[in-house]
Amino acid sequence: MLKIKVSRVRPDKVDQLKAWLAEATRRADEIRETFVNEGVTHEQGFILETTDGPVFVYAVESADYEAAARAFQESPFPIDAEHKAVLAEVLDGEVTVPLLIDVRL
Repeated sequence: MLKIKVSRVRPDKVDQLKAWLAEATRRADEIRETFVNEGVTHEQGFILETTDGPVFVYAVESADYEAAARAFQESPFPIDAEHKAVLAEVLDGEVTVPLLIDVRL
């Protein structure tokens, strides 16, 4: 299952989010450990500049997204705690985006 979330980014926090994502990329081995715990197979993140300000598009692939989300919330891994803290500081609410197509095997 592929899950996409779109969130507003506080304009003064874009550089902080970019720095965190760069650090997370350098710590990919730690992230892969969390994937095993969560049942996640792939994550991607993008920052888009829009006329309404910056948004963060976050894509997660897992067999069971709800189980993965619960595992993330209860995660014992330090990198997950850091990730939650950074996102709480830099994001400013989700954007409702209508799903227009969803095709799977």
